[in-house]
Amino acid sequence: MPIRELLSVIAVALTLAAFLPYIRSILKNEVKPHVFSWIIWGATTFVVFLAQRADGGGIGAWPIGISGCITILIAVLAYIKESDVTITRLDWLFFTLALWALPLWFATSDPLWAVVILTFVDVLGFGPTVRKVYHFPWSESLVFFGLFAARNLIVILALENHSLTTVLFPAVIGTACVLLIALALHRRRILPA
Repeated sequence: MPIRELLSVIAVALTLAAFLPYIRSILKNEVKPHVFSWIIWGATTFVVFLAQRADGGGIGAWPIGISGCITILIAVLAYIKESDVTITRLDWLFFTLALWALPLWFATSDPLWAVVILTFVDVLGFGPTVRKVYHFPWSESLVFFGLFAARNLIVILALENHSLTTVLFPAVIGTACVLLIALALHRRRILPA
């Protein structure tokens, strides 16, 4: 098996390894994802997958596509389970900015601009979760976000075409996952369970 295909398989395995326990934790009410974050992440991740494919990302883009589909499922579960029903004005601001940014992709018709805009939107999607983790640092799975940081590094290595269009999203989102973990660890020291 060629190395890029192997890396893509590993990235898909990490995606599933992160998502399956996370979904189980949602169903057991152990993790309470913020529905706005997951709607934003699901939509942007799947559209970035399409843009990566358009720019020749090849087999390395598939873990992002699979992730987008599962992320949408988590948004649905978060809504059904009423996981985090605390929605602030700041959450609405993040959500509104994300919704406004999505149509900009269609206006550009350039995969690079699509990825730049959608990466920005996806980072905005972290807003409600960052606020939640700041106040409730035990409400998220750090293993989940750690697996996604590792997965995004492997995705970059698996891409068949390394360009700003294909690399930007996994690099930025991987970094955001690491920063969220750092915030949660810091807040967990201050607010023990």
